[in-house]
Amino acid sequence: MITTKLAPALAALMLFAAPFAAQAQQQRDDTPPTAFGEEAEKPEEDEKPAAPRMYAPINYDPAVDPETVWVLDLSNGQRVKARLMADWAPAHVERVKALTRAGFYNGVVFHRVIDGFMAQGGDPTGTGQGGSELPDLKAEFNPMPHVRGTLSMARAADDDSANSQFFIVFYPRFSLDKKYTNFGRVIENMEAVDAIQRGEPPAQPTYIVQASIGSDNMPPPPPPAPAADAPISADMLNAPIP
Repeated sequence: MITTKLAPALAALMLFAAPFAAQAQQQRDDTPPTAFGEEAEKPEEDEKPAAPRMYAPINYDPAVDPETVWVLDLSNGQRVKARLMADWAPAHVERVKALTRAGFYNGVVFHRVIDGFMAQGGDPTGTGQGGSELPDLKAEFNPMPHVRGTLSMARAADDDSANSQFFIVFYPRFSLDKKYTNFGRVIENMEAVDAIQRGEPPAQPTYIVQASIGSDNMPPPPPPAPAADAPISADMLNAPIP
């Protein structure tokens, strides 16, 4: 039982500790993706929601506005569609569309995939340290929240260092708002994004077989062929049994 004499002291101690506890929680929550191999804290297990929190989709009619649709055909055999929002980040959307039409993203892996957080790709080297030959972009931070399915640009420490790398958010991560450029949201087949292989890097990474813009009407590519077994040589057949 807390005595009357100890109660004021304990109350003062709790009041003193509260700001530090809040700061520690913010540090755990604020774990942004990084573009060039910088270390970032992983989300704690108890920070993950029990199930994805769904939000109202962006109003979208593919028959009316296919120029705003980013189509990703993944190596897991699935097609994902996302809405590119030029009203939020015009320069970033133009960059993604230009790189897409140049074939830049074809064959590029998701090199950093953290369960309960996000899948990051867009680096042709697959190391997290690469980008395109185009100049880096000036930040276009906006108030749109990082909810499930958000498309956002990865960057280094400099706000104006986004180039080609992007990430897709598995779960809401509002601590990234106004710190990373939110440029769109998945509008079809988020389940295929959920199936991207985890790892930093993944042992067998999921990759983009083909990226296209909806108005270009690109058909889905054939599924990737399974890896062939190595042929057995005559030397292997004639090798002595140890």
